[in-house]
Order: sequence, then C-alpha cells, then structure tokens
Amino acid sequence: MRIRRLGWAGLELEAEGEHVVVDLFQHNEPLEPFTGPVHGPLPPPAGAGAIATALVTHLHADHCDPGAIAAALAPDGLLLRPAPAPDGGVLEDGALLYAEQGIAERGLATQVLAPWESVTRGPFTFTAVPAVDGFGDPQVSWAVAAGGVRILHAGDTLFHGAWWLAKLRLGDFDAVFLPANGPRVSLPHRQPPSPLPAAMTPEQAAAAAAVLGARLAVPIHYDTIDSPPRYEQVKQPAERFLTAAQEAGVAARVLATGEELTLAPAAAQTSGS
Repeated sequence: MRIRRLGWAGLELEAEGEHVVVDLFQHNEPLEPFTGPVHGPLPPPAGAGAIATALVTHLHADHCDPGAIAAALAPDGLLLRPAPAPDGGVLEDGALLYAEQGIAERGLATQVLAPWESVTRGPFTFTAVPAVDGFGDPQVSWAVAAGGVRILHAGDTLFHGAWWLAKLRLGDFDAVFLPANGPRVSLPHRQPPSPLPAAMTPEQAAAAAAVLGARLAVPIHYDTIDSPPRYEQVKQPAERFLTAAQEAGVAARVLATGEELTLAPAAAQTSGS
C-alpha cells in the first residue's frame, strides 16, 4: 500500500492502481471565520478525478470537503461516511450542515457504515471503528486493509476505550495515523468552551498507537489550523509525539504534506519518497 499525506488530516492511499482518499480537505472558507486561516498547503490528491472511494471520519468541514471530494471522485466513485446526526437544530448540528448540504447538492453517491461494519471495494476493505468526537458529533475511525497491509486513520478523535477492541477484532496495524494537536477550541455553538483538548494530545496519540500494536505511528491533524484563542493547539505537537512514541516503544515518523510512504505486508518494511 502506498500512502501520501495530504493537508491537515488528509491521506491518499493506493493499492493495485486504485486510489482512495481519507478526510480530504482543500477549502477552508467555511471554517475561517471560526478557526482562522490555514498555515500550509492543502494539495489535491494525485489521482484526482479517478478516486474510487472517499472516506470521511466525520462531517466537520475540515474533514469532509464536498467540493474537493466531488472533484476527486471518479464518475462511479463512492463516499463512505458515518451516520447523520439526529436533527437537533442548528446548535446541535451546526458544524455538520455545510458538509451535509454540499454532499446533497452535488449528488454524491454515499454509503453509511456503522461502527464495526465493513465493505470491500476493489483491493481495499474498509471497516468503521468506534471513535469519540470532541464536540459530540458522529465520528468513526477507518481501518483500511489491502494487499496484506492494515492501517488506521483516526480523524480527530479523543482517546477512548475501543482501541483494545480494534486490535482484538482486526489485529495489529502496520501503520496508524493519529491526531496529535490536543487543541483547545471555542466555537459559537459549543459554549461555554471546554478547557480540555478537543482531540488527542501527542501523548494520548502515542498511547493509542501502543495499544493498537502499531508497527509505525504517524501524527496528523496539527499545525495547519492554529489560531489562538479560537483554536489553539499544543506546542510542538509533532516533536512531542515522536518523544512519547519512543517512550512507549512505538516506531514513529513525521510525514510532511505531500510526502509518501510505502508499506509492505507482514514485516511492513517501509520506504519513503
């Protein structure tokens, strides 16, 4: 499996010539009034226009960008997503409306997967894994297997107790891509703001990688958005993640935006470019 890191939490996966994107994010305009400008590139996938499957962990605009997904998907492409939130009004569901409306307006073909449900498309098998959103919205992580390699993409989840179940039910992971910015966030529809992180800290992400039996851990979801006091990440998230992973006995590396990683089966020998 070949993996390319896109901006923020985005990944592009390739196996047997088929491409998949996870949490594709290219347009910050809906979020900028609330979380500030982006710092760094948000590149399109290399396989834009021919992506077979798009995955979103949840429907916040920085993880589900309908315009980018529509441009990326092949004509017969499919969007895999978690279930919609119950209609609780704008204060409950306000952060989801942009993505939900964009998906509907573009007529994107979608399939909802509940936690532990799986679907196979081409060489890839996708399994929705439980996750916990920092603002109470529906969220899953995605386990993706192809060619004897298994990875996990954990969106921007909090630390939770299903890591052990994921390992027991799915096995060890060749690589895990984990949020590591531990942000403190103040949003209009979630007041008063919490002083606690809205996604995993670097140390929590490293602990999750250890529980998952990860052969390699890679931090995601850091640096691109950081505009205190509305959205404030921890200091030096990538460096702290590497230190915590080393202390936990987990191999870890940082992938720059656009950098690629190739994972082989079993021993999961890696090469970067």
